[in-house]
Amino acid sequence: MKIKCDKSRHIVMTLKSGKVRMAANVSESLSLYLISLARLIGKELLKMDYLFLLLALSFLGICIHFLTRNLAAWKFGPVTLPPGPRPFPVLGNILALGKKPHQALTKLSKTYGPILTLKLGSLTTIVISSPEIAKEAFHKHDQALSSRTIMDSLRALDHHKFSIVYLPVSPPWRNLRKVCAIKIFSTKRLDASQAIRRKKVLELLGYVQENCNSGSAVDIGQAAFTTVLNSLSNTFFSIDLAHHESDLSQSFRELACSIMEEAGNPNLADYFPILQFVDPQGSRKRMTSYIARVFGIFDGIINQRLQVRASSTECKEIDDVLDSLLNLVEESSSEFSFNDIKHLLLDLLFAGIDTTSSTVEWAMAELLQNPEKLAKAQNELRGLVGMDGIDKIVEDFALSRFPYLQAIVKETLRLHPPVPFLVPHKAETEVDICGFRVTKNAQILVNIWAMGRDSNIWANPNSFMPKRFSEREIDVNGQDFELIPFGAGRRICPGLSMANRMLHLMLASLLYTFDWKLVDGLKPSEVDMSEKFGLTLHKAEPLLAVPIKP
Repeated sequence: MKIKCDKSRHIVMTLKSGKVRMAANVSESLSLYLISLARLIGKELLKMDYLFLLLALSFLGICIHFLTRNLAAWKFGPVTLPPGPRPFPVLGNILALGKKPHQALTKLSKTYGPILTLKLGSLTTIVISSPEIAKEAFHKHDQALSSRTIMDSLRALDHHKFSIVYLPVSPPWRNLRKVCAIKIFSTKRLDASQAIRRKKVLELLGYVQENCNSGSAVDIGQAAFTTVLNSLSNTFFSIDLAHHESDLSQSFRELACSIMEEAGNPNLADYFPILQFVDPQGSRKRMTSYIARVFGIFDGIINQRLQVRASSTECKEIDDVLDSLLNLVEESSSEFSFNDIKHLLLDLLFAGIDTTSSTVEWAMAELLQNPEKLAKAQNELRGLVGMDGIDKIVEDFALSRFPYLQAIVKETLRLHPPVPFLVPHKAETEVDICGFRVTKNAQILVNIWAMGRDSNIWANPNSFMPKRFSEREIDVNGQDFELIPFGAGRRICPGLSMANRMLHLMLASLLYTFDWKLVDGLKPSEVDMSEKFGLTLHKAEPLLAVPIKP
């Protein structure tokens, strides 16, 4: 079943004059009845016992609720939500999500269409699984759908009140976007931090070389995580936060994965807000612990930097992101605070590390499953650079010279988008999408995992075929809705440009410098490609591969 946007379809907003008169008469009669009932309750207040008064007031509230809802229907016509499975009482469709909601909702979209409605407890959720409908949502209704659904776990330490990811579009959010655009992700800042990325990639290659010499396997995801972590921590703080094979690196990765899983896993408190008071699954409690650990690290770094700035008048000012943010805090006209710094760094550091390193791991897993494509990528890199040119790869990396490498990254993002539903949006007002009404406060999920595996969009959608992107001009910058792993519209990922640079450089260096084989004689077809669901999509089993000097 496929639904296309038809601009001629509109919900009829007016009725014939006879029906309007009928609605007006019914409205007048019900209003008079409710007024009389209210007066009666007022006169009898002193006579009623408490229980009867409570019942009467409840009845009055129910009458007002149904009167308001019915008058809206008479005035505007019925609310036509997108189709969807019949919800169970109270629970709604919660049980339909399963352990892997992105896969479950993909199956439902094949039955109910590319825009469907779920009732998750008290939360109305609209799921979009079509590029055409996603384009209408983000282009035509970008402002109305630009707010966020706040998961209860992200209320830990009031993170949602400071987060660039979860703040509504507002002056504080615009200020944070401006800070990111100027202080962190500007072309000037990215060019200045290129030397840091090169250095950390060379350290990665040194670590892999040690494993190559000993014949040991490399945990690709862990190695990539440490590299991205140190690249960002040096860009932000001018220090390494971990080392390859260190316990600290492993604990950082576990912490990042825990945060992403906690933020993405179904939580009853999100579907029944009244349960937020008791945190029935302990999600917010665990998230509070995770974020507190991260803030403890940030506090130590910030306090040490403040001491250096206060005591050293002669030393050259460190030109990193933290220094720029501290300068901003000290400006008399600035509303930026130390608390803003910590919450912003939490968003940028963990989201950037997790998504980039997991994409490298997925790309290597797909290539090891497809040895002929691995060889083609290596031939492209080595043919253009030569076998003795690792310095040319790292020091003078020009992405435009390697179209097949770009195609591999796009194909990996198609099959394994880092955030399978993007970050959930929320409707600030009622809008019409493709003839269906999306109600105010509805949660909007864009299932880009389903879009990446749709046979109506992609030939052989479950196959890893990078060459498809040499035949189609598609980018990942939010304009081609068949492939929007970083989102689109005003809420597009602010760190897209940095992630793009680091991802390609790291993958190119690993493919150019080494040949690779699977551990223990594992065949390519036996590589475990199962997924672990959270806000981000991880490989369930770590990818272990043995580097070989070509």
